[in-house]
Amino acid sequence: MDNLVIDSSVALKWFVAEPYSPEARRILDGYQLGTLAFLAPDLISAEVGNVVWKKQVLQGLAPTDAQLIINAFRALPFALTSTAELLGEAYQLATTYRRTVYDMMYLALGLREQCRFVTADEKMVNAIGSQFPNMIWIANWP
Repeated sequence: MDNLVIDSSVALKWFVAEPYSPEARRILDGYQLGTLAFLAPDLISAEVGNVVWKKQVLQGLAPTDAQLIINAFRALPFALTSTAELLGEAYQLATTYRRTVYDMMYLALGLREQCRFVTADEKMVNAIGSQFPNMIWIANWP
């Protein structure tokens, strides 16, 4: 079983039809087949919750659908790492590469665990992905 760091931009595509949702669902299929284990900073729960809230409040997602998404996300067995534990590494990456500490939490975890990190953040991949071969843009998921 391979460890894979997942960020919120990928996790949300499991529940909301967006560009690259089919690729994201292939990743989820890998978990369900027992070939992948998901890792993330504990920040992922707040990020997913916030995006679902925005979709409900600002984009008209039905409250019952929003709750279903939250419940389904919470049922997934992520191995979560404390952001406090990753802060030093994430901050150094953020200042070096001029990216947010939030985003660098995921990269720091992937580097620490020596595993792949998949994201749907194309801007981040374009900006620094060539320097981190473990970073995969979701469109390039095999």
